[in-house]
Amino acid sequence: MSVSSTSTNMFRRALSSARVSNSISKSIRPAVFSPCRSVSSAARLPTITASETRRRPTLRPNQQPVAATGVNGLSPTSKRTIFIQTENTPNPDALKFIPNHAVLPEDFPTSFLEYLTPRSTLAPPYPSPLAAKLLDVEGVTSVFYGSDFITVTKAGDANWAHIKPEVFSLITQAVTSGETIVSIVEGTGEAGQEVEEDSLAYNENDDEVVSMIKELLETRIRPAIQEDGGDIELRSFEDGIVMLKLRGACRTCDSSTVTLKNGIESMLMHYIEEVKGVEQVQDEEEIISMHEFAKFEEKLRQQKGAGATASAPLDSAP
Repeated sequence: MSVSSTSTNMFRRALSSARVSNSISKSIRPAVFSPCRSVSSAARLPTITASETRRRPTLRPNQQPVAATGVNGLSPTSKRTIFIQTENTPNPDALKFIPNHAVLPEDFPTSFLEYLTPRSTLAPPYPSPLAAKLLDVEGVTSVFYGSDFITVTKAGDANWAHIKPEVFSLITQAVTSGETIVSIVEGTGEAGQEVEEDSLAYNENDDEVVSMIKELLETRIRPAIQEDGGDIELRSFEDGIVMLKLRGACRTCDSSTVTLKNGIESMLMHYIEEVKGVEQVQDEEEIISMHEFAKFEEKLRQQKGAGATASAPLDSAP
C-alpha cells in the first residue's frame, strides 16, 4: 500500500512539473523571440521613402545596392558614353572622324566650316578651340568640320602613325568634356577660315537652270562627297560651264579631277542640256602650292635621271 501511494505521488509530482514547465515556456517564448524577429526583419528590409507625388518608392542614397555603382563610385547614368569612329577617305592624307555628336552649331549658315591656318581658329566669326589644338599637332595642315564629322588633313610627308593617336585623343577629350566645338562671335572673317552662305541653298532669284543644278548637286552629289569627308560649293554658272569648289578631304585629293569629270560633269550634262562642262575653282594659295609641288616633282625626276645615268656603266660592266 505504501509502495503504490509513493508511486502515485511521484507521478503527480512529475505531471505537475511538466505542466509548470510547459506554461513557463509558453509565457517566456513570445517575449524572447518576438523582438528578435522584429529586429531581423528590420535589418533585412531596405529603408524606403515614398514620394509625395505618390510615385514609386525610391531607395535612400545610403541604401543603394552595390551593383548600381560604377567605376570610382559614379553611377553609370552620370557618365556619357562616347564612341568615335574613324574612316579612311579616298585622299590618303585625310582621315574622317565621326564623334556621333553634333559638330556645327544649330542653324549654322552652311553645311561645313574649314580652317586652313592656326590664326583662323582663334579669329571671329567662328573660333574653334578644338581646331586650334588640332592644327597645333605637328603635320596637320587643315581641319574641316561637317555637320556631324571632322576631317583632318596632314602634310604629305607626315605619318598617320604619329598623328592619329593625338588627334583622336583631342577629339575625344573635347566631346566628353562638353566643350563648345565652334563658337559664334561678332566680327569679320579671318583669312584661312573658309565659310560662306550655303551656295546650294534655294534662292528665289536663281533662274531655272541654276535651280536644277543646285538640286542635283544637293541631292545626288553632296551626300557622296560628304561620305568621303568633304563638301562642295557652287561658285558660278556662265556660258554653259559650272564652276565648283571641292572642300575637306576632296580639296587636296589626287582623284578630285576624276570626280569632277567622270562623276559630276557626266551627271549634270546628262540631266541638264544647258551644261557644257564642269571646272574646279582653285584659290591663289592652291595654285602656288601646285606650282611648288610640280617643281619639286621635276627636281626629283632630274635627280633620278642623273642617278640612273651615273649607274649605267656599272650595270653594263661584265
